[in-house]
Amino acid sequence: MNQDPIQALAVSPMTRAQVRVIAITIGLCALDGFDVLAISFASPGIAREWGINRAALGVVLSMELLGMGIGSILLGGVADLFGRRYTVLGCLLVMTIGMTMASTAHSVIDLSAWRLITGLGIGGMLASLNAIASEFACARRRDLCVSLMAIGYPLGAIIGGSIAAVLLSRSNWRAVFEFGAVVSGLLVPIVLWWVPESVLWLCQRQPARALERVNRSLAKLGREPVSMLLPPPPRPQRLGSAGIFRPELIGTTILITLAYSLHVTTFYFLVKWIPKIVVDMGFTAPMAAGVLVWTNVGGASGAAVLGLLTQRVGLKALTITWLLASTAMVALFGHSHANLWQLSLTCALAGFCTNGGIVGLYVILARAYPTDARAAGTGFAIGIGRAGSVLAPIAAGFLFQVGWGLPAVALTMGLGSLLAAAAVAVLRVKPAYVAALQ
Repeated sequence: MNQDPIQALAVSPMTRAQVRVIAITIGLCALDGFDVLAISFASPGIAREWGINRAALGVVLSMELLGMGIGSILLGGVADLFGRRYTVLGCLLVMTIGMTMASTAHSVIDLSAWRLITGLGIGGMLASLNAIASEFACARRRDLCVSLMAIGYPLGAIIGGSIAAVLLSRSNWRAVFEFGAVVSGLLVPIVLWWVPESVLWLCQRQPARALERVNRSLAKLGREPVSMLLPPPPRPQRLGSAGIFRPELIGTTILITLAYSLHVTTFYFLVKWIPKIVVDMGFTAPMAAGVLVWTNVGGASGAAVLGLLTQRVGLKALTITWLLASTAMVALFGHSHANLWQLSLTCALAGFCTNGGIVGLYVILARAYPTDARAAGTGFAIGIGRAGSVLAPIAAGFLFQVGWGLPAVALTMGLGSLLAAAAVAVLRVKPAYVAALQ
């Protein structure tokens, strides 16, 4: 095999083991999708059991977003310094504990604390997953693999939402968190067995026993070992989270973080408030969960279509198109009527646009940063974005509380995607092959 494993992985067709790693990232991202939306599935039951109003519910809905913000920022840098694999494993354990304890909560304060802790694990895992999906793919399929990884989020909500609807019809809201805890725990041995450390990270970071660890990863990926490693590239003076603010990256960091933050504000308004809005229209909680499932069916479709189009159309133009469509569809959602079929269709189209926009931003993140800053850059953008999006459910809840109608609230919250498109328009996006070798 070529003595430069990075070049070999970039130009060679992907092995079955590499495809399996990408499939596992989809599963892990699906867990993220279910965990984040678990509180949305459970929110009508929580409000009913504890007698809390919309404003208080908005705070509870936002807690894991705050945790994700903190976890993404802190643990993204950890993944760049100490590796992707063990960061993901640690995050899975945190998520398992958080979901387990959330199912035992008996007050808003208890539940908010455990959702915050769960969010820490989700945030750190997301930053690592984007790096893993991009670094285990060949250059030709890199954008597609990152897009497929991100499809896991709506898939998790679809499958999890369907299961949540069954659980809610047979039990109470606590069963949703119990299910999430079980699945989180089961994924730990899967990652341990089938996901090796990133070859790109090992070659560029070159920690102790780097050659041995590279060959161990290559063997798990079905590739021949190498007898030596090329000298690592010069390390920047600032590594980890600080490295994304070095002169050549600071402009990219500001723009992509701004774009992601603005767009997820729109996205989380939609996915956090759909169950409560639908219940308030007179439908049951299982029906509301079903509408949220259709939202994520649209989200998965939008992500898949965008991922396939990245093979033929410019990434920047695609992402801007999806973001503009997101504003339009969220505004249209505000004019929905109490017809379950129309609600489901409108929400599916809104999910198609909003989640497709997020996938486009994930692919841009994977291209924007070199290996030594990829997880940190992704983590910072996701962290600031999701921490900032804490305000989305809270702001919407406040606007509802002071008497704003759904059309006005939806239009206001949809403007985040429009402003995100403006930020992407001035962002420079690297070609896929150049990014694959960095």
